[in-house]
Amino acid sequence: MRVLILEDDHWIADLLKQIVLSLRPYAEIACLASVAEALADWQLNASDLVISDWNLPDGEGTQLFKQVRQQNRDVPLVMITGRTDRSSVVEVRALGISAFISKPFQASRVAASLDKLLPAAGPENAPARPLSNQDFDAYLKQLPASELDLPLSKSIRDRLLQSFKGEQLGMRELAEGWRHDPALNARLISVANSSAYKGSGRPCISLIEALQKLGVATSLNLAMGLALRQSSALDNALLRMFAEEHLDASERLAETSMVLARQCNLDPAPFHCAALLHRMGELCVLYLAQAWENDGHSLSEEQVVHALGHFSSSFAIDLKARWQLPMALRDLIGACYALPNNSVKREMVVMRLAACEQDPVPDSKDQARLRRLAGLA
Repeated sequence: MRVLILEDDHWIADLLKQIVLSLRPYAEIACLASVAEALADWQLNASDLVISDWNLPDGEGTQLFKQVRQQNRDVPLVMITGRTDRSSVVEVRALGISAFISKPFQASRVAASLDKLLPAAGPENAPARPLSNQDFDAYLKQLPASELDLPLSKSIRDRLLQSFKGEQLGMRELAEGWRHDPALNARLISVANSSAYKGSGRPCISLIEALQKLGVATSLNLAMGLALRQSSALDNALLRMFAEEHLDASERLAETSMVLARQCNLDPAPFHCAALLHRMGELCVLYLAQAWENDGHSLSEEQVVHALGHFSSSFAIDLKARWQLPMALRDLIGACYALPNNSVKREMVVMRLAACEQDPVPDSKDQARLRRLAGLA
């Protein structure tokens, strides 16, 4: 079974992909961002379902649908659109479009619609896949940055999957329930600052700012894209234990930095977010370890410890670049480890002070110096 998705918004394309995989786990899915690519793909590959945005950078998705209909009258076509007027629907009636998805959409309704259009699910057993001969270390070395991500907490994933079945969540519940989850903080801040949503004004550097900019519907869809991934949460008990240690350290730093920020009359929200994300490299390694195990490989504690020591730093750098996190947030995250030699902002001093106060063997002279720089002496 093969599904072709034409959508230039990476986040929407990923959500649609995850929805299809939740319905047909072994489907082959091609996500393309331009009409030209999709037209070429259709000529080379038969697809059982075609999903397309209406407006693409190089034309309209109707171009793809017209090409499909010239060759096949039976393949279901699904149009994603912000247009809701009757004239637009009438305009493409001759193409025999099976369903329209209006933005912003509700993931559960999209799933119900696609389930009716996709071919019936085949055998439950996964197709046999030969295991790679490479070890976990070699697997991590060759991974592209696009494969890097962070795990969701299991409770949040379970709640999101409940909402996928129709439960409604509101803005206040999202802000409170998600504020301690690094994966959701990172994803929503990244999208809120992307070219598709940024607009004018200063960058979003906290979860609440991102939620307010994106709104409930879009925020839920972005979270759902994470929750529907196979390795979104850590099911392995050993990996969960490691993750809890890093999350506990992040929470302690968050609380300390927020207290200091308030004492300095600074907004505590960015400090909370930076503290949550300062262990993103370690959490990324654990996410990838779960994916490795889900693919049928064995995993030892020694392998995990080695990977945490060798890959956490480089993965954190790759993630910050991939997510294009605002520089103000990157500076705060960096200050958790050290201050630069050049000019330093007060916010960075406060974050560095919070990290020093979390050190098991604090340097009293360094703390005193940082307190003076922060104006807290």
